[in-house]
Amino acid sequence: MLSRRSIVRTLSGLCVVTAGLSGLYVVTRRTIGASATAPMPKTPVTFKPPPGACDTHVHVIGDPKQFPMSPDRDYTPPPATADELKEMLRFLNFDRVVIITPDIYDIDNSATLAAIRQLGKDRARGVAWVAEGTPSKVLDSMAENGIAGIRVSLYQGRGVTAESIAKRLQAKVDLAKKHRWHLQIATPPDVIAAVEAQLASSPVSVVLDTFGWVEGGVAQPGFNAVLSLVKSGKAYIKLAEPYRLSKQGPDYSDLIPVVQALVGANPDRVLWGSGWPHVSGSAPGRGKEDVSPDLPLDSGHLLNLFAAWVPDAETRDKILVDNPARLYGF
Repeated sequence: MLSRRSIVRTLSGLCVVTAGLSGLYVVTRRTIGASATAPMPKTPVTFKPPPGACDTHVHVIGDPKQFPMSPDRDYTPPPATADELKEMLRFLNFDRVVIITPDIYDIDNSATLAAIRQLGKDRARGVAWVAEGTPSKVLDSMAENGIAGIRVSLYQGRGVTAESIAKRLQAKVDLAKKHRWHLQIATPPDVIAAVEAQLASSPVSVVLDTFGWVEGGVAQPGFNAVLSLVKSGKAYIKLAEPYRLSKQGPDYSDLIPVVQALVGANPDRVLWGSGWPHVSGSAPGRGKEDVSPDLPLDSGHLLNLFAAWVPDAETRDKILVDNPARLYGF
C-alpha cells in the first residue's frame, strides 16, 4: 500500500514535512524504545473547551516490539503511547478522541484498537486501514471495538484513471456500508472534483481530512467541489494538521480564507484535529528505518489558532462536540 503521504506528494507536489521544519533535525539511526517521549503541548489554551470536546485526528504509535510496523513503510516515527495521549488530552481539557491508524502499520490496526481499549469506548473511537479481502469476522470485531470509519486512498501508482479511482472508491463505499462506517479520504481537491457526483450520492458519510488538502487557497482547482460537498452536508471536513499544507507557520494565515469559507458554508460539517504527535514522515537522505523525529509543534498553540479562526463560541461547540458526537457515535 502506498502511504497517504506518498499519494498526496505524487498528486499535488506537496511536501509533507513543512518547509523550514525538516532542517531543524539531525537525523540519527537508533533503536526505537518505549523510553521515547511524544511531544506534549506547552502553550496554555486560551478558552475553555466545552464538555465532550473531541480531537478527531491523532495517531498512536505503539511499542514496536508489541506493534511491529510494516516492512513496506517509508518512515519510522518514535513511539507515541496511549498514556501520553491521555496526558495530551488532559492538557487540552478534551474528553474525547479519534485515533487514526497511521500508514506505517499498513492494514494492521492493533495499536489503534489497543489504545481504544485503554482509553475506553466512552471517549475513544478509531479510523482504520482495511483491505477489501479482510474477513467479515475481523471487520465485525473491529466495529464492535470502536472502529467508526475506514481510510481511503484514491491513488495507487502510475496509470491511474478517473475510472479506476471511481471503482476503488465504490469498493470502499460498499465495504463501509456493510459496517455502518464512514470514509475518511485524503486526496487533493482536483481528485475530489473528479468523483464529486459519486461522493455526493454516497450512502455513507464522507470525511475529507487535512482541510481537504487545499494548500492553494480558495482559488485552487477543485476547491469548489470540496466546498459544495460540505455545504450540502454530504461531507465533513477536518481542520487538522495545517502544517501539512502551509509554509506560513506558526499561524498559517494563508489558510484563514479556507477556514472561513468552509465554516461559513456549513458549520455542522466541520471537525477539528490536532494531528498529535505530528509525525514528520519521510525525508530526503533518511532511510525508512531511521527514526523520523516528530515535528516540533504544540497542540495547545494549534487549538488556540482554531479558537482565533472560529471566534464564535456556539460554532466552536458544534465543531468540537456536536459534529464529532454525531459522526463517531459518542
